[in-house]
Amino acid sequence: SNPFEVKVNRQKFDILGRKTKNDVGLPGVSRSKAIKKRNQTLLKEYKEREKSNVFKDKRFGEYNTKITPEEKMIRRFALERQQNYGKKNIYNLNEDEELTHYGQSLAEIEKLNDIVDSDSDTEEKGTLSAELTAAHFGGGGGLLRKKVSSEQQDEEPEKPKSRKELIEEMIAKSKQEKQERQTRRESALELTEKLDKDWKEIQTLMARKTPKSERKDKEVEKPKPDEYDMIVRELGFEMKAKPSERLKTEEELAKEEQARLQKLEADRLRRMRGTDEETNKKRPSHMSADDLADGFILDKDDRHLLSYKDGKINIENEEEKGEEEEEEEGEEEEEEEGEEDNENEEESQEESASEDEEDGAADSHSDLESVLESEEEAAENKEEKKPKGNENELQNVEKLDPKIEAAKSELPYTFAVPESYETFKSLLAGRTTEQQLIILERIQKCNHPSLAVGNKAKLEKLFGFLLEYIGELATLDLPELRTIDKLVLPLYNLCQMFPEAASDSIKFILRDAAHDLEEVIEVKGRAAFPGLDTLIYLKIVSLLFPTSDFWHPVVTPAFMYMSQLLTKCRITTLQDVIKGLFICCLFLEYVSLSRRFVPELINFLLGVLHISLPKNQAQGYTVVHPFTPVGKNLELLLVCDKEDLKSWEKQNVPLSIVTRLKETSRTEINHTRLSCLALCFDLIKKCAALYESLPSFHEIMHPVRILLIQHVPVNDYPEKMQEWYHSALKELENKVKHYTPLICEKKKPVPLKQYTPKIVKVLEFGRKQAGSKKEQERKQLIQRHKRELKGAIREIRKDNQYLARMQLSEIMERDADRKRKVKELLGSLATQEGEWKAMKRKKWKN
Repeated sequence: SNPFEVKVNRQKFDILGRKTKNDVGLPGVSRSKAIKKRNQTLLKEYKEREKSNVFKDKRFGEYNTKITPEEKMIRRFALERQQNYGKKNIYNLNEDEELTHYGQSLAEIEKLNDIVDSDSDTEEKGTLSAELTAAHFGGGGGLLRKKVSSEQQDEEPEKPKSRKELIEEMIAKSKQEKQERQTRRESALELTEKLDKDWKEIQTLMARKTPKSERKDKEVEKPKPDEYDMIVRELGFEMKAKPSERLKTEEELAKEEQARLQKLEADRLRRMRGTDEETNKKRPSHMSADDLADGFILDKDDRHLLSYKDGKINIENEEEKGEEEEEEEGEEEEEEEGEEDNENEEESQEESASEDEEDGAADSHSDLESVLESEEEAAENKEEKKPKGNENELQNVEKLDPKIEAAKSELPYTFAVPESYETFKSLLAGRTTEQQLIILERIQKCNHPSLAVGNKAKLEKLFGFLLEYIGELATLDLPELRTIDKLVLPLYNLCQMFPEAASDSIKFILRDAAHDLEEVIEVKGRAAFPGLDTLIYLKIVSLLFPTSDFWHPVVTPAFMYMSQLLTKCRITTLQDVIKGLFICCLFLEYVSLSRRFVPELINFLLGVLHISLPKNQAQGYTVVHPFTPVGKNLELLLVCDKEDLKSWEKQNVPLSIVTRLKETSRTEINHTRLSCLALCFDLIKKCAALYESLPSFHEIMHPVRILLIQHVPVNDYPEKMQEWYHSALKELENKVKHYTPLICEKKKPVPLKQYTPKIVKVLEFGRKQAGSKKEQERKQLIQRHKRELKGAIREIRKDNQYLARMQLSEIMERDADRKRKVKELLGSLATQEGEWKAMKRKKWKN
């Protein structure tokens, strides 16, 4: 090493408590140490990154020399038991505890050893003696040898016994042993019975129980049960809550209802044909005693193949077949009964005759002769009783005639959905309102969407047909409003089932009505109020759809259409006034929840008050279109006849009066005008209650209030009308301003000047700010953290650079190896090519 390259950091002064950081050595020593450390750690991990064959010895205390082998084994055993004991082994039985059953160990019972039974013949069941095994399986040689060896020991030798004698001796010995065991068992049973009797006598003495004879003599009064015990017993005998039946789905209910209606319809058809259930029941045919029913033949195969459609069982075919079978049975039952009776009689006769012939009985075929005689007698009786049968049939027909007529007049229970409006109209024509409702209900139940695939589209068409039918009822000379009111319920049910189709149908009607209104205004410049059917459609919209929504695809167009009617349709007749007031009532119904402000409503009510005034008083206020300050239609609601004013009574204005107003008398017309004016006062009162929370309430209702106070001739009206007038005016005047409008100030307020100085601490550069001990420690920790963080980042960066160098060196080695191999291959190919060319030249030379 070059001494001039040695790095020495000298310290001028030695300071106590300060750690020196002087490095003495060659330059790059620290760097070489770091590289060596990375080679031992990072490089090793990098090379073993994809290997999993590292063996780690995790035995407890294997390399700990401070622990004795016995302690190691005890600790290892404890750890093993601790690992096995967990949530999975909560219900496992503890092996240390010996569990018994009736005094016998479960471990021994599980070994399936035969337990000696007290009733068995042998005490040692399944064991064979040595003599028996030697006799049967040893060929007898063992016994003979044993006998010979025993004889040799004796002093006086005897003659050896044969095999037969030995077996007989063994059998006698086994019988004797069995007899002895039997006697011992019987004696043991006798002793146990005696002990049982003695024990019972001793037990009575120990328990001090009185015998039954003494108990009867001494009657001891039983203590009365406590109130708590009685309550506990009552609670025990109380009825427990039973589970309720499962709620059926909509599809199941629809299927049950359809089956019920089909059954009722089948009964009605049967009653129309005049057939009773008793006659339809098949009478049992005569069967002989010897009949074995060998000739039983199925008339038809009632089995149905199971099929699925759209993931559900296809039951349409079965239901159709069931209906067809019911109809066919009602028509053919009488014929089939007679034929079946004759066939059964013939079969029974043939079977009995064949059996008699085969048996060859000595009674000279008495059964066959008796059958033939019975047939002849039956034929004669039928010929004699024919007129009597006809008379009975005539009597039955006369009895069934009223039932047949009642069944014909009864409504069918099953209906198909009409495919056109004409068929739908003919279905309901001539029926009462209740019958129409029943027909519509049965159509919905028999054609529920869950019963068949095409029922949904059919019922959607039914909603349009019903809507059109309601409009047709409203356009009659005498509109059937009560029927329309009842038909709204099935219309609502269909709307709940198919909301999209219902909204499309009503939007189509509203769109046509709006287009007609615009066309008439473009041509004539003015338009009239629509018919009664359109007004009823607007009322139905409020019943079928929510009117409180901010925007709705059906209610919003209806809202806009009604506002156009109140602003663009001119008021020329009393019918127009009634229609306009009806639309005002609909507006209040629409906005009752949302409290939406409708200026067209207030303007129309102001116009109605305007046309109830005489011409000379209609000044001093402004009127909005469609009302005009001058013209011939000013005094539409003005009543000058004093007799009519006195005879008027408050009553609701019926909507049907629109069609028959021309036929009424002058007095009735005046009463209708007064009723319209009273309705106007009532609507003003409702508007005041509805819009009282608006900030601009007084500005909105100010024209109406001025007109009521200054221009309306109150004294000319009857007393009831004056009451309505004063209640409306009181409702307008009692409302106090609840809200004040927000107003922006003209100038922004100028803030006051503040004279308190703002003190900013200025510190000298390079000096630390003085503070408390905790603050200084905190700053030191922050600085130390920053230092450590920078060092960690630096080390991580160096580690990444080291790994990048290792990866690059690997890639370079692989590339050099590949290039070397390629060069070797190219060289070998070049030598082969040279050799091939040399061989080719030699061939050409040769």
